Amino acid sequence: MYAIVEIAGQQFKVAKDQKVFVHRLQGEEGDSVSFDKVLLTGDGDNITVGAPAIEGALVGAKINRHLKGDKVIVFKKKRRKGYKVKNGHRQYLTEIVIESITAKGGKKASESKAEKKEEKKADSDLSKHTVAELKEMAKEKGIEGYSSMKKAELIEALS
Repeated sequence: MYAIVEIAGQQFKVAKDQKVFVHRLQGEEGDSVSFDKVLLTGDGDNITVGAPAIEGALVGAKINRHLKGDKVIVFKKKRRKGYKVKNGHRQYLTEIVIESITAKGGKKASESKAEKKEEKKADSDLSKHTVAELKEMAKEKGIEGYSSMKKAELIEALS
């Protein structure tokens, strides 16, 4: 089983017991960390894609050590001008070992989408009315200050 997970702003394809070098993470050596921004999981022919992330999916890892990466040399030169600058840096990294990949909640995501669609339908029903009709509804409900409200404010007050 493998997963594509976002860790510290970068995407990695990870599998169980794999060592990964990522940008420096908070925590001590030996601490366990979990990443919930799982974008894709694959288990043989069964592939689950998130939109944008899979709800309930989790990748568990353990921090092995903190270290610095190889030196990167940055050299700038403008020819015939006598301009040369040489700089370098070493990136701070964390080595993690992937301990577990759990992929749950694919059905929960589809249920929440259905609920969101119902909410949008309720809002869109109010948006089909004119401002005068919305003001009449607000008057019937007893909302104060409805005469100076705009259409969006009326819809928000009525829902």
